[in-house]
Amino acid sequence: MKIDSHQHFWKFNPIRDSWIDDAMAIIRKDFLPKDLKPILKFNNIDGCIAVQADQSEEETLFLLNLASENSFIKGVVGWVDLASDLVETRLNYFSEFQKFCGVRHIIQAEPKGFLLNENFQNGIKLLEKYNLTYDVLVYHNQLEEVIEFVQKFPNQKFVLDHIGKPAIKTKEIQDWKVKIQKLALFPNVYCKVSGLVTETDFNKWNYSDFVPYLEVIFNSFGVEKVMFGSDWPVCLVAGNYEKVLAIVERYIADFSEDEKALIMGKNALNFYNL
Repeated sequence: MKIDSHQHFWKFNPIRDSWIDDAMAIIRKDFLPKDLKPILKFNNIDGCIAVQADQSEEETLFLLNLASENSFIKGVVGWVDLASDLVETRLNYFSEFQKFCGVRHIIQAEPKGFLLNENFQNGIKLLEKYNLTYDVLVYHNQLEEVIEFVQKFPNQKFVLDHIGKPAIKTKEIQDWKVKIQKLALFPNVYCKVSGLVTETDFNKWNYSDFVPYLEVIFNSFGVEKVMFGSDWPVCLVAGNYEKVLAIVERYIADFSEDEKALIMGKNALNFYNL
């Protein structure tokens, strides 16, 4: 089974979705299951993981409702206020939804030290109890904090979104590489090969731009801890679904069929307890 481990749905709201700036105007509209389903079918992808894009329980419920109506949405990574005194009550509530499989908070927008905040970490401590994963979304200059953070939770399943957002546009790699190698040493930390094209000059990239970064990821994490994600529809600002998928498929073309199966689906199924 092939799984897209990272994509989003929304009904566009110009105030809530103000992060979608003029350079990303192409995605200033609604993106719903009816839009993604034919794309997945055309590309022989069997299902997807819907990931939060807004820090609200309202959106989490919106995604869970879509998942209940569309069987190809295999799981939902939602948002819960992990720093709240009510976090266990909320995790208990959302865990009643069969497809609620993980939590994400957009750390890239937070100040330095956020991951090490005691209240936030108290929420992270509860995720294992409910068999929930945590998606780590950060910029490359936040990876040192991520390393310090994950070592406090050896039994919690983490996945690094968008390979840690390296500066592909300026071809900076060395500092990011060192931190990725450290992070990959933790057996409970996985990585999504997603969000690559949006770290470049939109629509001016070449496949060769990504190869050095992919080499670091696969050499560090191994085929057992890497999963494909499209980051649709955000990817559309820099390339359509087929182009994004082709980057990964081209890189793994000479891998064994078993290795391809892990990267393109099995790792996501196992990681998210689907």
